[in-house]
Amino acid sequence: MTTGAKARRGQLLSTYGIGGLFPSETTSYMIVGLDEWNENRARPVSEPRLARSLRVSDLKTPPAGTARDVPVIRFPLTQVCPSCRRIGSLPDLAKDWNVAKCAQCKDKALLTPFRLITACAKGHIDEFPYFRWLHKGTVSADGAKHEMTMTSLGRTSSLADLVLKCTCGVKPKSLDGTFGPKALAEFGTCSGARPWLGGEARQDCAEIPRVLQRGASNVWFPAVRSAISIPPYSEALAKFVDKHWISLEDPDAVTPRLIENIAKSSNGKHSAEEITAELERRRSEEKDADFSESALRRDEFSALMAGREENGIDSDFVCLPMRLDSSLPKLVTEVRKVTRLREVRALYGFSRLDGVTELGAEGLCDLSRTRQHWLPAIEVIGEGVFVALDRGELTNWSKERFAQRRRKLLQSAADRRAAEFGRPAPRIDIVEVAVHTLAHVLIDQLSLDAGYPAASLRERLYVDDEMAGILVYTASSDSAGSLGGVASQASPDSFADALREGLTRLSWCSCDPVCIESKASGADALNLAACHACVLVPETSCELTNTFLDRALLFGTHEEDEADAGLLSTFVAAG
Repeated sequence: MTTGAKARRGQLLSTYGIGGLFPSETTSYMIVGLDEWNENRARPVSEPRLARSLRVSDLKTPPAGTARDVPVIRFPLTQVCPSCRRIGSLPDLAKDWNVAKCAQCKDKALLTPFRLITACAKGHIDEFPYFRWLHKGTVSADGAKHEMTMTSLGRTSSLADLVLKCTCGVKPKSLDGTFGPKALAEFGTCSGARPWLGGEARQDCAEIPRVLQRGASNVWFPAVRSAISIPPYSEALAKFVDKHWISLEDPDAVTPRLIENIAKSSNGKHSAEEITAELERRRSEEKDADFSESALRRDEFSALMAGREENGIDSDFVCLPMRLDSSLPKLVTEVRKVTRLREVRALYGFSRLDGVTELGAEGLCDLSRTRQHWLPAIEVIGEGVFVALDRGELTNWSKERFAQRRRKLLQSAADRRAAEFGRPAPRIDIVEVAVHTLAHVLIDQLSLDAGYPAASLRERLYVDDEMAGILVYTASSDSAGSLGGVASQASPDSFADALREGLTRLSWCSCDPVCIESKASGADALNLAACHACVLVPETSCELTNTFLDRALLFGTHEEDEADAGLLSTFVAAG
């Protein structure tokens, strides 16, 4: 169905994407799959590296302009009348799919969606079985009439105050206890419903469904992958060739006449010889290219280290080397002023209950009934600061007793979480945890110095056995995106002062000594010394949803033998 409800394109990837619930005034909708989207109005987004890493040929912005571009369905169908308190499906109460008003009330009150739904870890979602919940363990007489109501006792706002009643005479029952992990076990296994793909898209599922609040944050976790446009893909010629790639992809179908016609369509910007050379370059590079997530990061790190002078307004990547201030710690090996960058973010799936992001993993839900050649994506323009770190020094520090002891604490927490969800435990890289924590220090300080809200800043980590770096940037779709305030902080004096002040300020937390002595904190106990008074940032700014953080890795602890064991303890003490 269509509706007048509106959302920004970016929200269709991050907040209200396919399979997610979209609240609108007094009702609730679900965004349907890509099969039903109006692809003809979806503008292509050029980023071949990202598209190939996600195993599709194209990325496109969500279509916009008409009410039918991104269709929705009503979900849940279970409705409650705020006037007569009747509860039932939309067809039973409203008699009209398009007008959700009670058909029996004199005032024709607007119906409101039932606040509870069910979902399982495999991504299926369905209505709450309110009828079976009330009539559990009872046998109705033949011909008994069932008209159900839900009333509120008005004492508190808890579920125990919401009482279900039925005209059949069954004993009234509250909704208390519905959130238990086995609350619906006696009703059988999950229905396997996937309403965003249609009523016929059910799957066999042996999971016991869980009851959730309709607006809970764990109803929908987006799986989004992003990439920074780097040379040569960020150049105008590469983007022009990518625009015509469908016609140029097959070497046997490419003729000199075709290339000449495509060159003419550029209005003189690109010659046939330039297009031919770009075709040869792209084919040779992509023949055996690695487009995994780790390969994307390595390519970006190399481009940031190499730098790029401004080469006309068509370039999406400008990265200028900065002189290092003599007061910076030896750990910092390079600083780059990134005055222009373009980030492309693509939605390739979603999950429920737990944030699954691995391609092909169980629990990562499909965006369409049949495999599509494209995925929804958005592009944002920004600027930022890149900092490269000495990988050798980080490796040596990671072998010390203090770093290893902190790593074992985090590894134990990660092992417990993996066992709880039945998944392989990730290997904790204590260097990545330290670099991640330092990135949060920079976000916090650059937000103060540049005047941007912290939520408009983002981190991008480059850490493996051979590289270590941090990009803090403002790839935002609103006005706090490319004003140049963050890139200006890369100048030698400004960056040195920002790093020193940020580290000094966050070396102490208003929650100390509780914070610095914490052995487990945050979501699933995946942090050590980290809280909202120090290094936690808005979750939109963090790649790892504010997990795997430990302030003690940078500053040491209050223990006598660990006071100077932190990665930057000496720099802070000399500050």
